[in-house]
Amino acid sequence: MSDTPKSAFDPNPPRRNFYGRRHGKTLRHSQKGYLAEDLGDLRPHGISVQENPERKPIDPAAIFGDDRRVWLEVGFGGGEHMVHMAATHPDIGIIGCEPFINGVAMLLGKIRAAGLGNVSVHPGDARDLMDVLPDGGIDRAFLLYPDPWPKARHHRRRFVTPEHLLPLARVLRPGAQFRVATDIPDYVRQALEEVPLAGFDLVRQGADPWDDWISTRYEQKALRVGRTPHYLTFRRHKAQVRES
Repeated sequence: MSDTPKSAFDPNPPRRNFYGRRHGKTLRHSQKGYLAEDLGDLRPHGISVQENPERKPIDPAAIFGDDRRVWLEVGFGGGEHMVHMAATHPDIGIIGCEPFINGVAMLLGKIRAAGLGNVSVHPGDARDLMDVLPDGGIDRAFLLYPDPWPKARHHRRRFVTPEHLLPLARVLRPGAQFRVATDIPDYVRQALEEVPLAGFDLVRQGADPWDDWISTRYEQKALRVGRTPHYLTFRRHKAQVRES
C-alpha cells in the first residue's frame, strides 16, 4: 500500500495486450474523408514513441491552446456523449480515446457537423494516453457503457481493474469526478469493489442519470432489451491506494 498512486509516468511503459475490436464494417466514403482530413488536426501529439521518444509528459491543456480544464472520455463509442458534453461545456477541453476506427469516424463526422473546437481524439488505447499524461492533469473522466466482457475468465479485461484504474487515478486531480455508466449488474459489482481500492470515494449510484446526460445508442440498446442502466459517480482522493 502507498499514500498515492504510482507517481510520475513511466518512461518505459510495459508492452500490453489489447482485446477489443479495431475495425468493423467498411467505412463510408464520407467517413474515410473525416479520417483523412480531420483526424490529424484533432489527434493529441506526443503519445507514440516515434513522436515522443523520451516519453516526456504532455500538457493536456496545451492541446487546446490555453489553460482550460480538461476531461477524458474512455471509449466514446459513436461519440454522442462526447459531442454533447463539448457543446454543453464549451469552456472545457475533452479528450476522447477509442481504438475502434469506425467509432472514431462517426465522432469526427459529429464534430464537423457541430463545429466544435474543444475536442481532441486519440484513436487508440486509453492506457497509451495515460502513459504520457502528467499527475493530476485531468479534471473529470467518463467510462460509459464499456465492453462488459461477460465471461468470468475475461473479467480481468474490464477497465475497472488495477491495470487501468491506477493510471487513471494518477492522472486525475484530487477531487476530480470519475463517472461510470453500465447496464451490466456484474460490472457494477466489480466497479464498486475495485474503483475505491484505486483511490476513489463513491459519491452517487443509482438508475437516475446525471443532469447533463444525453442518452447514447448503447443506453438505448440496453433499454430495448429490458436492461436497467446504472450510473456511478466516484471522486478521486488522496487516501491509500493499492499497488498493482
